[in-house]
Amino acid sequence: MNRFMAWVPDRVRRGRAWSFLLPTTITRWVRTVAWLSLFVNIGIVATGGLVRLTGSGMGCETWPYCTAESLIPTQELGIHGIIEFGNRTLTGVLIVVAALAFLSVLRLEPGRPELVRISFAIGAGIILQAVVGGVTVWLHLHPGIVGLHFLLSAGLVVLATVFVHRVYARPGPRQLAVSRAYAVLATTAGASVVVTVVFGILLTGSGPHAGDEAAARNGLDPILWQHIHAWPGYLTFALTIMLLVAAFRTSHAPRLRHSVTILLAVEIVQIGTGIWQARTGLPIILVNIHMVLAVALVAAMTSVLLHMKRPVAASAAVMEPAVESSAR
Repeated sequence: MNRFMAWVPDRVRRGRAWSFLLPTTITRWVRTVAWLSLFVNIGIVATGGLVRLTGSGMGCETWPYCTAESLIPTQELGIHGIIEFGNRTLTGVLIVVAALAFLSVLRLEPGRPELVRISFAIGAGIILQAVVGGVTVWLHLHPGIVGLHFLLSAGLVVLATVFVHRVYARPGPRQLAVSRAYAVLATTAGASVVVTVVFGILLTGSGPHAGDEAAARNGLDPILWQHIHAWPGYLTFALTIMLLVAAFRTSHAPRLRHSVTILLAVEIVQIGTGIWQARTGLPIILVNIHMVLAVALVAAMTSVLLHMKRPVAASAAVMEPAVESSAR
């Protein structure tokens, strides 16, 4: 035993093994955890959608317990209790991943303080999201609180996308790397995405998938709001085509072109799914795919906005020239 202890580093023997194991540079492990954070924050939208679409929103009648006497679902709650409790359990997975992300970048400070802040914000947001989920149950799936629950998920996806981007990016302050006209066009597209998502939440709050038969609806006309929801979606699609055309006018913006291409692909699938579900009576599988694509759209738009900037300290030899506006 003494010979073994002599081999162990001194800082490990002093109880700081966790510090010894944390990376001090951006490694494959750091990148993997960053991507995992993005995937799980998108994935829980699918399980949350399944809870609502199967009418399992009140499968566990209270929070944080499933019933007044039991933390886990009882046999009387049936499949709805299992589905609701399963979604709650996945929140624990998100917290573990957020903790791993935070620890993976903790020793990078002071060189990469922004990564520490972003990963911490993701963890705090997940905890806030869990609390809002509890309030949603307490208020018997009020459509306003359910909508806020989804918006928080979209916000977490934005943070996770920023985290992935900054893990790969050079550290330090950043500056605009595209023309001001292109930046205005992209920002307008981003605002259109936000409006599309918000209108989609309002539409869902008026439709049949309330999560429980006794849950309230917001009273809006779902037929009318299908069209109102579609308008900013089509505007986003048109603006994205303009962004892609402008990005292809230069051969020096491959990352930006790649991001805009992904954004356009997500929009095509999202629009197609939306039309399909509307014309087939809102089947559960299509509605759930549409919900997941909504946050995927948010992630793709965030990526485009992030790729419009570059580090200030980047060499002029490697900096991408400004992407010209499609209007020129």
